[in-house]
Amino acid sequence: MRLAVLTCLVALGAFCAPQASAGTKVLVQTRTYDIAGNSGAALIEAMDSKGPKHGFMTHAIAQIAYTVDWKLGVIQDKGSCRIRQANGTLNLFYTFPRVASPATPALTKRWTRFFAGVRAHEETHGRIAREMMRATERSITGLKVADDPYCYKARSEARRRIQAAYAEYEAKQSAFDAREHRDGGHVEHLVAALMKP
Repeated sequence: MRLAVLTCLVALGAFCAPQASAGTKVLVQTRTYDIAGNSGAALIEAMDSKGPKHGFMTHAIAQIAYTVDWKLGVIQDKGSCRIRQANGTLNLFYTFPRVASPATPALTKRWTRFFAGVRAHEETHGRIAREMMRATERSITGLKVADDPYCYKARSEARRRIQAAYAEYEAKQSAFDAREHRDGGHVEHLVAALMKP
């Protein structure tokens, strides 16, 4: 259920405003991987072996990854440069387990509760990523730099602000995971409830 390594791709626009409407676009893709088992313990074991890779040797139950792209519209005026528009695209990639074997009503009920918790965890990561995009857009839209006829300084400052927002929200992602995955935390409770006989 841990957050994947994230990438931030920043494309700074040319000297004209983008044609797309201003603001953040969010594109979501959801993938699943099949697991099978006739008990909660068997399903956990299947996720441990078939889940998305997390590190070199381990697998996560579910995962979110994302990429970020910014297109900036700039205006030059009397030697200064202003970022008039910031169009961001957030690509969210979710990976979830899917039970592909018959299950008893009791196991189905436990799985439904477990999966709702897993989905809520990953969607919280997605919400934090969306907040990052809104904060970044506010931070760079309207940025004005004097004595910058070619917009080099404005672009550099926009990159710095994007990276600062990214670092701030990555810290929030990590703090959320630390709370959820701690001993006795939410994830441990979800797993224990699924594995009940």
